[in-house]
Amino acid sequence: MVCAGKTVVDAGIVRDIIAQTLSAKMAVAAMGRAGKPSEYEGLSEDHLFDMEYFSLQHAKLKRRHLRRLRSSVALVTGAAGAIGAGVCEELLKQDCHVVVSDLHGDALSSLAAELKDRYGDRVFAVPIDVTDPDAVTQGFDRVIQGWGGIDVVVVNAGAAHVSSLAEMNPEDFRRLEKVNIEGTLNILSEAGRRLRIQGTGGDVVLVSTKNVFAPGATFGAYSATKAAAHQLARIASLELAPIDVRVNMVSPDAVFSHGDRRSGLWAHVGPDRMRARGLDEKGLEDYYRDRNLLKARVTATHVAKAILFFVTRQTPTTGATLPVDGGLPDATPR
Repeated sequence: MVCAGKTVVDAGIVRDIIAQTLSAKMAVAAMGRAGKPSEYEGLSEDHLFDMEYFSLQHAKLKRRHLRRLRSSVALVTGAAGAIGAGVCEELLKQDCHVVVSDLHGDALSSLAAELKDRYGDRVFAVPIDVTDPDAVTQGFDRVIQGWGGIDVVVVNAGAAHVSSLAEMNPEDFRRLEKVNIEGTLNILSEAGRRLRIQGTGGDVVLVSTKNVFAPGATFGAYSATKAAAHQLARIASLELAPIDVRVNMVSPDAVFSHGDRRSGLWAHVGPDRMRARGLDEKGLEDYYRDRNLLKARVTATHVAKAILFFVTRQTPTTGATLPVDGGLPDATPR
C-alpha cells in the first residue's frame, strides 16, 4: 500500500486506517467454511457518501487553516547548539517537518528525543559531519529516502576560536576553515544539486554573523571564515535563482543559549570576553544587550523568526542579509 497525506502524521493516519481495513477483510475471509472464504461486503455508495460528507466533517475542514510550511521538509545543520535548537523548534511550531542534524553524539540524540516527545513523527534525526562531502551526500540521501524530498536548508553548523593574529596557530585557523567554509560549501553544493533535480524550488538560509560586517579583535579566524561562508551564500543566490531557489542570510549577535542548551560559540568566546571586561556570565550577557540600540537580549527564537520570514516567502527576496542584533550601526550590511 502507498499512503499519502499533507503531513507525515496525516499519511500515518491513512496507513493505520488501511491496515485496520485489510485486517478486517482477512478476518472475514477466514470465517468461511469447507475451503470457501467468506465475502467481505463494504459500505454502499450512499452510506459512504453520508459518512465522508457528514456535516461535521465539512465543519472540521473549514476550520483547518493550513500553515505555509505544513507540507515542507527542512534540514537544519548544527541543530544541537543554541541557535540550531531554537530554529528547529520554531519550524516545528509552524507544522514543518524538520531534519535535525549535527555530529553524531549525545547532544543530537537528546535534542531529537526532546523534540520527538513534543512534535512526534515530524522530527527526523540525521547525523552529518559537514566537513565530509560523502557524509553530506549520504545525509541528503537519508532525508530524501525517508521523506521524499527537501524544501528548506538552514546552514547553521559552525565553529569558533579566540586568538590574536600574532599568536594564532595555523592549525586552529584550518580547523575553522574546514567547518565554516568547506562545511558551508559542501551543504550549499549538495542542496543545489538535489533541489535542481527536484525542480520544485526551495529556500536556503545561512546563519551568518554580525562579525562579517563588524569583526572583533582576537576573533580573526571566526570573522574571516564566516565572511567567506557569507560570500559563498551570496554566490549561491546568483546560481540558484533560475531554479526558483532563494538563498538569504541572517546575521545574529550574541545568542548565549536556548533553554538549557548553551551556545558552543560562547563556550569558546565567553571566558576570554569575561576576563577582558572583568565580568561574570550574567554581566557579559548584560553588556551585549546594552550595547545595541534597542537594548534587546537577542535570542535563538529571534534568529528563527528571521529565518521564517525568508522561508515563508513573504517578499520576493534573495541574496539579502537580515541583521538580528538589536541594532548595531557598525554591523549594518553595506
